[in-house]
Amino acid sequence: MKRFRIREEMNGVDEPPGKVWFWELESAVIEAERCVQCGTCVAVCPSNSLAVNAASGLPELVKMCTGCSLCWDFCPRGGLRYEATWPKEEAGELLRGPVGEGLGVVVDALAARVRPERGLAGAHAQDGGVVSALLVAALEAGDIDGALVAREDPRTPWRAVPFLATSAEEIREAGGSFYNQTLALAALDLERAGLEPDARIAVVGTPCEIQGIRALQSRAWRRGASRPDAVVLTIALMCTKSFDYRRLMLELVRGERRVPLERIGKVDVVRGRFLVFGHDGALLLDEPVKHFHSAALKGCDECADFLGRGADLSVGSVGSADGYSSVLVRSAAGERAIARLRPALEVTELSDPDALRRLDALDKRVASAALARPFEVDGPLFIDFAEHVAAYADTERAPVWLGR
Repeated sequence: MKRFRIREEMNGVDEPPGKVWFWELESAVIEAERCVQCGTCVAVCPSNSLAVNAASGLPELVKMCTGCSLCWDFCPRGGLRYEATWPKEEAGELLRGPVGEGLGVVVDALAARVRPERGLAGAHAQDGGVVSALLVAALEAGDIDGALVAREDPRTPWRAVPFLATSAEEIREAGGSFYNQTLALAALDLERAGLEPDARIAVVGTPCEIQGIRALQSRAWRRGASRPDAVVLTIALMCTKSFDYRRLMLELVRGERRVPLERIGKVDVVRGRFLVFGHDGALLLDEPVKHFHSAALKGCDECADFLGRGADLSVGSVGSADGYSSVLVRSAAGERAIARLRPALEVTELSDPDALRRLDALDKRVASAALARPFEVDGPLFIDFAEHVAAYADTERAPVWLGR
């Protein structure tokens, strides 16, 4: 098996067995264009040797790699068997199926929107404003001290960046949907956000980011600046694909469709349509989302977790009427968060729960075609690097060694 042996290149000394270096993660995931930009590798690095490249938006080595192997082990497209992070416990009866089937562990399912007069969600909220309102209610009750969310980069229109909000105003300002990944878990640094070491936070993220958090929390040891143990509430945004900002917004929306980014007030994906609205609510673009799949992250095809099975709450627009959010409550923490907000919500049943099952089944079919390794819900959490290379070697997703 061909692999990059940094010790041999430096001084001819054989490295200790079992080490995996960042360069091997880079070859197998980043250079192979399989990175889903979750930021788990940055969060797990014990020496703070990884960071996000400002130009590419991808993880890079900024200090010496120690060969600890953790960036490989915890990467959802590398050494992490992400499906093994899904909860195994059965809970409740509503819409629940066996692990890996049905909708996963669900203790309640509902469609909800925030009552406008309560003022919890903010002007930018989307699909009923439930996520923003949940975070504001939890913050005001003292359940959390901050929330890791995505907000617009003040220097780059419609490019989302991670932000650890510590006030209700900051949470409301960050409302609305973006469709590029932010490497959110690279921002799990409480000190940088001005929070105390014992602070508790919520995380709103895509399913792959929740997978990373669950894996990090399952293996407790000292890391670098990141604090995954501070996360007490996770909200997964139902997701089939994330997009590369440059390809989606700059090349396809602004370049090919001639929609100036400064005119855009809202972007949404509803019932398979990619919708762009102006600040005045006027429809600027309406096309099938499949027309934009060339901008999707290649690694998203390997994910069978549209529903965010490992989160405390899964939230999306599929399965509910326009203006409502579909909410799957999966844990005691999720139940508490919804119970606290319930008086401020208009709640009804999901209008089309089968739509969730259908899209989840489609997501799994796509993943089964893209995944070269076995899909094992009950398999071990980590995948050996040699096993990965053997599985992917003869595929279009094989490691790219760049002459090493």
